[in-house]
Amino acid sequence: MMSQMPQLSACPSCEWPLESGDRFCGACGYDLSAVPPRPDDHPTIALNGADLAPDADGVAWPVAPRSDGAPVAAHLPADLPGTDSGGIPLPPERPPTGSPVSPASGVRFDRPPEPDEYPLQAPDPRVADLSSPEGAKLCVACRAGRVDNDGYCENCGHAQPRERDHMEQECGPLAAVSDRGLRHHRNEDAFGIGTAGLPDGSPVSVAIVCDGVSSATRPDEASLAAARAATESLLAALPRGTHPQQAMHDAIVAASQAVNALATEPATAREHAPHQNAPACTIVGAVVTTGLLIVGWVGDSRAYWVPVDRSSPPARLTEDDSWAAQMVSAGLMNEAEAYADERAHAITGWLGADAYELEPHTASFKPDRPGVVVVCTDGLWNYAEAAEEMAEVVPHDAAVRPLHSARVLVGHALDGGGHDNVTVAVVPFPAVPQGAGSA
Repeated sequence: MMSQMPQLSACPSCEWPLESGDRFCGACGYDLSAVPPRPDDHPTIALNGADLAPDADGVAWPVAPRSDGAPVAAHLPADLPGTDSGGIPLPPERPPTGSPVSPASGVRFDRPPEPDEYPLQAPDPRVADLSSPEGAKLCVACRAGRVDNDGYCENCGHAQPRERDHMEQECGPLAAVSDRGLRHHRNEDAFGIGTAGLPDGSPVSVAIVCDGVSSATRPDEASLAAARAATESLLAALPRGTHPQQAMHDAIVAASQAVNALATEPATAREHAPHQNAPACTIVGAVVTTGLLIVGWVGDSRAYWVPVDRSSPPARLTEDDSWAAQMVSAGLMNEAEAYADERAHAITGWLGADAYELEPHTASFKPDRPGVVVVCTDGLWNYAEAAEEMAEVVPHDAAVRPLHSARVLVGHALDGGGHDNVTVAVVPFPAVPQGAGSA
């Protein structure tokens, strides 16, 4: 029946755009019924217990029911990576390959060609200080000349990076860093972090990371709008007592609406670029309380769990909305075949007015030991894809030095080639009281 057809925006074989109700690809004739439909995605997973009894963090959360009314237990780290918000187990980790760099571009369609390198590079996050003793800003290129008010170095004449080329923020116990990378002409990633107090006074940390879709118009604006909207939504809802998983779902919806609003532009703008897609981006976020870890996502940006005790296994907490993941899930290809394909990172889910259907994914976990959540774009995980690889590059003191750790992770991506924008947020679990920060 038509209701059982898979909900795809592009042909899995040739990526030709599909219309609602298509049974075969109009370009290559691919039988779309061969791809099983995605499961229904419910906005929340119920926590242990079926009433309003206080949770592990002392807050009497309203239980988030499943569509059939049955409660679903949250997960311990031994159960990781748990299930998605449709109750479907996340797929096992793909074993590390000889090279962690994916051959694909990581967007819906092919990226426009770019030169191997741009003459100006973003500042290296591993450089401790770019200020002179007198407080004047030093050039990021020669590290010696002062920067004029017009943004150029007095010594070598280099123009300085734009504000978004390299961004860092520390907010109490968590931090985030974003960098343009070494090959892109601008940074199309964005992030938002913050802390708040729950109704009982206990702390909660929030991190959102967004990656603009380069094949769309104004991807940098899309990621920024989504990151701001989602962060603001979470920081407003959580102190009111909204369950974190419901708050995450609502935040993704708010982010989607913010990106959709960017599609409305003057007719003169469309005249200059009539064939461009609407602004679009991916999103991934984490909410951390003293007892709960919630993740939410659309697209291929990821969240990883890395325990403080490295004898315990790390885990990837999200499942990509990507061509490769869909082929493996459908049983049409094995992991080695799917991820070797040049279409592997073509995404099948994103935020934007031209998205086929918004499907926010959320998952809830109850770790039984301290650790950190690494929330990142593919600019990082392309260089540390498996959970074990990510754990190897996360500093052991990440829980107490999140900003330093985020810088190290960005540096790892730059050392690997920096082919994409790279953004990472490091969020310690359990949440610590507001005011605590890096050591």
